Amino acid sequence: MKRALITGITGQDGSYLAELLLEKGYEVYGIMRRKSKVDYGNVEHLTGDIRLLYGDMSDLVSLIAAMQESKADEVYNLAAQSFVATSWDTPVGTAEIDALGVTNMLEAIRIVKPNCRFYQASTSEMFGMVQEVPQTENTPFYPRSPYGVAKLYGHWITKNYRESYDMFACSGILFNHESERRGYEFVTRKITSAAAKIKYGLQDKLELGNMSAKRDWGHSIDYVRAMWMMLNQEKPEDYVISTGVAHEVREFVDLAFDIAGLPLRWEGEGLGEKAYARDTGKELVCVNPAFFRPAEVEFLLGNSSKAEKQLGWKPEITFEQLVGRMVSHDMKLTEQELQER
Repeated sequence: MKRALITGITGQDGSYLAELLLEKGYEVYGIMRRKSKVDYGNVEHLTGDIRLLYGDMSDLVSLIAAMQESKADEVYNLAAQSFVATSWDTPVGTAEIDALGVTNMLEAIRIVKPNCRFYQASTSEMFGMVQEVPQTENTPFYPRSPYGVAKLYGHWITKNYRESYDMFACSGILFNHESERRGYEFVTRKITSAAAKIKYGLQDKLELGNMSAKRDWGHSIDYVRAMWMMLNQEKPEDYVISTGVAHEVREFVDLAFDIAGLPLRWEGEGLGEKAYARDTGKELVCVNPAFFRPAEVEFLLGNSSKAEKQLGWKPEITFEQLVGRMVSHDMKLTEQELQER
């Protein structure tokens, strides 16, 4: 039985990855930070099937202890301060987790079990001000946020340990991937949750930032499958994981509200852009400049031909299915909230 250790196991990707590995017969360990109130996040339903260990990405000793206890054959480093907007408010904290934390995990593996295979969760935000479209494994990086910069360090230190110590260490350059388990602070979940709440009268309006930003959106279930595939190849390599199709934030909003039964009519442009309900004319969506980033990332679009060719990986859940699943989930949650009142 293989053993796997997942950092960030309570998050969106960590929970889906834990489910995948359990299905494949792994013994799954996860690292979680100690809090005053125990919070299992997205793996509460798995607590009887996985082993949870307390640790912190900024504490090398705790990571060494986690490696010693788990005796992991594979480590998936998904722990991160992953909200881009917050990285401007906490740039040092973001760097400690997303950059130096990767080094700490690699060091723990090198000290305890150097033949353990390591996966690093890199991100399309490293491309930032894109130098070519679409982006591949060979596209130059130009991060536009403290988050992107910290993740770039994590990406390069993974490559450095692979080349310096002959470790099986690889990075997945994952483009935006969402799900029903996405945190409410992320724009996609903010949209689907608002669509549901507005539909049921629990919210009046949705305020967003850059409506024209384009992203390559997939579902987390598809992307964690790619992570596992990367660690089960003959040699470690880095891969772009994406759908190859980009959509504007505006398109995501339009589709989500349409699925919720609130078709929209758009008027204006830029900061004055607004969306109204087609049937009532009520304003439902508007632009708030407070949600714009200090440095915008306008257009991310990935090319996953390497992953398709070498891993045999392809996304199975479409953009339309992704949005539909998220809206349906949030509609059910909102209905439950109304029933409990």
